[in-house]
Amino acid sequence: MKKNNFFEIKPNIQQALAEDQPVIALESTIIAHGMPYPHNLETAMKLENIARTKDVLPATICLMDGKIKIGLDDSELEKLATAKSVCKVSLRDIARVLMKTEIGATTVAATMFAAQKSGIKVFATGGIGGVHRNFHKSLDISTDLKAFSQFPIIVVSAGAKAILDLPKTLEIMETLGIPVYGYKTDVFPSFYSTGSKLQIQSIGSAQEIGEVFQKNLELGISTGILVANPIPKKYEIPAAEIEIFIDKALQEADEHNISGKKLTPFLLAKIVELSDGRALETNIKLAENNVLVACEIASSLRN
Repeated sequence: MKKNNFFEIKPNIQQALAEDQPVIALESTIIAHGMPYPHNLETAMKLENIARTKDVLPATICLMDGKIKIGLDDSELEKLATAKSVCKVSLRDIARVLMKTEIGATTVAATMFAAQKSGIKVFATGGIGGVHRNFHKSLDISTDLKAFSQFPIIVVSAGAKAILDLPKTLEIMETLGIPVYGYKTDVFPSFYSTGSKLQIQSIGSAQEIGEVFQKNLELGISTGILVANPIPKKYEIPAAEIEIFIDKALQEADEHNISGKKLTPFLLAKIVELSDGRALETNIKLAENNVLVACEIASSLRN
């Protein structure tokens, strides 16, 4: 990475990257906007600890004190989890939030940018953004998809968020030339549920994913790779059941004219409420599972 004054990389992470030791990036919107306190802080710390047990360094990324922080200590994680006002930061927001020295939680797109610029090759998240339902009315497509076309990094997620239009999301990714691989599955997972009716290419090992990524770099292909990793079946909420909650949440968002950056956090919180907390537990379990797979991939890249 070309050093500049915008990035602040924790010394142990900088050393690990210099020595080609495995590091994974973790986003911060799941802490600031994806879960209520104290679940958000507990989950953030647990995800980091899971990585450490696999001999992989976790690098949670956020904007704080006028810097893009690559790796947070416990006090910074707590500050992020408890702050009253945290900006939701996508690519277009980074410069403004840095200039104002506000706290910013990075979306998938912003995390991909920061991770790739820092030399991190693997990023674990919950679910990526994509094409929103009723696109013909809102024209709402997440910047996450554009980021995949710009930043060569492996992203492990439980597919795209179930509140989205999954077929259109995959179509846009195909148009942008973004590789989407199912981890030991040929069915695209739908976040809370193990699968959808959408077929994707299956890859059976972390080693193979790493080899494809390295070959892309050698070829000069600069897109990211989405590794779609389904939640373990015992933790899923079946698709037919979660769709009832999603439909109710979408209806309420429409009634209150909620859109833009506020839409996804509203829908996720409403689904947790409607499911009596089950959706929150599922979200935590899928995030943990994604970290485990990301660690396998990051470790395989050393070979």
